[in-house]
Amino acid sequence: MASQYGNLCILSGTANPKLAQDIAKHLGVPLCDALVSRFNNGETQVMINESVRGRDVYIIQPTSQPVNDSLIELLIMIDACKRASVHSVTAVVPYYAYARQDRKTRGREPISAKLVANLIETAGANRVVTVDLHAGQIQGFFDIPVDHLAAAPVLAEYFQQNHAFDNAVVVSPDLGGVTRARVLADRLQTPIAIIEKRRPEPGKAEVMNLIGEVKGKTAIMIDDIVDTAGSLCEGAKALKKLGASEIYACCSHAILSDPAVQRINESDLKKLIITDTIPLPPEKQSNKIVVLSLADAIGDVIKSIHTHSSVSELFK
Repeated sequence: MASQYGNLCILSGTANPKLAQDIAKHLGVPLCDALVSRFNNGETQVMINESVRGRDVYIIQPTSQPVNDSLIELLIMIDACKRASVHSVTAVVPYYAYARQDRKTRGREPISAKLVANLIETAGANRVVTVDLHAGQIQGFFDIPVDHLAAAPVLAEYFQQNHAFDNAVVVSPDLGGVTRARVLADRLQTPIAIIEKRRPEPGKAEVMNLIGEVKGKTAIMIDDIVDTAGSLCEGAKALKKLGASEIYACCSHAILSDPAVQRINESDLKKLIITDTIPLPPEKQSNKIVVLSLADAIGDVIKSIHTHSSVSELFK
């Protein structure tokens, strides 16, 4: 069905159908009529039930839990579109799995983030849209255009509208997140602080030092991914000991593997602000967790791509 945007078509996978529906609603277009399911043996089945010949298709599919199923589903949907003679196919991957495996830190390790990029390209995607990659250089793993969006504007808007901070500081939970913290701090017009930590083993972090001043201030930690929430909660504990009056946290991608929700509920955090790049199931919901939608922001990016207007202008 043609829309005011011509041949634009939104196709949803099963990883986050609510986000896809909200994006389509923002754009004022119906979702593409398609079946994405599983055969009895677990293989992915994709059937597009309307003509997409010559259309510009945007597939909404974060590669979230179950990660490998979601990734294979994305690849098969891209292949189905290419074989249906679409004009172009854009993979909208709000959460990009394997992004933390972006380099070799020891011998005989894979660079899985590059492998995923190769798979998406080989399947036939013409463009990728994603949100807050763990490492910005992953854009360079692709030989097709990548629109790398930031959740910081939506997160900053939440704090500006819901809290009146007279004395706040944005805190990066590690040295690698300083750029992300600076973007949020610039929008909130606050200073930044940096937690120096080390990881004695994967999934475990120890706070070693704090660069900056948090005593008597409202601390807002920002990260791209919260998985088991160990680092986040340890950081909140350290900030509390150093005299922070209140502690908030925000992130783009809330994986929240067990026991993350329990840790958050028992932590010194007042609120954790997340986005809907990954759906939050009922069993992971908490009074301490606030979910913000990126549907309008992603929809605006899709509109800009489709109408050949500037994407960067949206985030100034």
